[in-house]
Amino acid sequence: MTPLRALIDKVDERLGDGVEHLLCAHHQRRLRALGWSEVFSPGTQGGFSERAPVRSGNRIEVLVDGEEALAGMQAAIEQADSHVHIANWHASPDFRLTRSPGARPLRELLASTAERVDVRLLLWAGPPVPLFQPSRQLVRDAREEFTRGTKVRCVLDARERTLHCHHEKILVIDDSTAFVGGLDFTALQGDRHDSNAHPADRPIGWHDVVVKVQGPIVADVAEHFRRRWTEVAGEDLPAPRVSAPAGPSRAQLLRTVPDKTYDFAPRGDFTVLDGYLRALRSARRLVYLENQFLWSPEIADVLIDKLCDPPEDRFRLVLLLPRKPSNGADTTRGQLGRLLDADDGNHRLLATTISAHDGEQSAPVYVHAKVAIVDDEWMTIGSANLNEHSLFNDTEVNIATDDAELIRATRLRLWAEHLQRPADEVAGDPIDVVDHLWRPTAREQADREAQDLPRTHRLTLLPGVSRRSGRLQGPLRGLLVDG
Repeated sequence: MTPLRALIDKVDERLGDGVEHLLCAHHQRRLRALGWSEVFSPGTQGGFSERAPVRSGNRIEVLVDGEEALAGMQAAIEQADSHVHIANWHASPDFRLTRSPGARPLRELLASTAERVDVRLLLWAGPPVPLFQPSRQLVRDAREEFTRGTKVRCVLDARERTLHCHHEKILVIDDSTAFVGGLDFTALQGDRHDSNAHPADRPIGWHDVVVKVQGPIVADVAEHFRRRWTEVAGEDLPAPRVSAPAGPSRAQLLRTVPDKTYDFAPRGDFTVLDGYLRALRSARRLVYLENQFLWSPEIADVLIDKLCDPPEDRFRLVLLLPRKPSNGADTTRGQLGRLLDADDGNHRLLATTISAHDGEQSAPVYVHAKVAIVDDEWMTIGSANLNEHSLFNDTEVNIATDDAELIRATRLRLWAEHLQRPADEVAGDPIDVVDHLWRPTAREQADREAQDLPRTHRLTLLPGVSRRSGRLQGPLRGLLVDG
């Protein structure tokens, strides 16, 4: 490294630290003024937030990747008896939920369903300035397509904070079934259809996760939709009915609702942040995160504390992130550099990504999932990324649970997919699996790439992670777009 490069890196690091301090201080002042100061208290632990009810008696099914999740959502829409309520970042009228022969575009699916039940579609109105997609014109055109000659109700929500959006992805059927996760009903910015096999014969794969829930927790999801719809559409929907117990799992609805956006939450709702921080502070052996971004300093600070002062020597932090996020790539790398410094060669941190390989063919796989698992005792899945947008300023919905059996089964399924091994081969002590399967596999593939050899496995180390990793861009971006 040249002296000039070293100087630039040092200045970047110092400026990044300074701006990050300002950003975190701003968030603390903001939430303290809103009555949410306990979120930042180091003593608050245990994954469930105290700001939202915990519902017992739920059935939770984890749907991995679009092929499974989208098919499940289409089947639920087709079987609706009373109503279909959808809230999405964006939905495209020509999007098909499955690729089976004869699959109908979303417009036709919703139009035919609306002939017998109420169908309501709540979409983000798009950015006020056309700097990125979906533009407001594109969204207005989509609304026209969904509603022209149909009984579908579609309204656009423009109540976003400046440079932020409505990012949640929820589907509620008859107040008895709900889907919460990361999938939008659109091919905008990437192809949501993919399978656990991640075939290489497509331009880009797409790894995502959705939960299907039944039982009392559905009423909380439905009530969130009802309140947003009532304020935006001006239609007062009846309160959702509470379903009878449907399974063994406890569940909690976690949300981000920015303050001064809706009358139903004038001081906002920051239970996604609260749940994450509580669970991560409580971690003893394993934190496993799949996410599109990791540039929240609040999240990174807790993880750094765990790496610097591990609860036990075998503590591990495993990250699965996209190789190139749609935005924020350098911001994510900045926080990873901090984590690497904190790990200090102790091999407790492992940052990875995935891609598709089949002989001579290869294709990137975009990690869009938002999954967190802590010690197989707490898990959350939903729409929230680990960035300032999702934790403070966009609207987001996640589901959290402490069903240990379900959590472990979900982890094993995800690990079997990423490691390309049967579930029984990844079912041992998770720390041993990280040390003896995850790390050697990812390292071997990274070494092959470095030698310009063809990859033989989908898992590899996340490239571009170093002790110098663009520290300034993350906090500067967060400070500029946060209000």
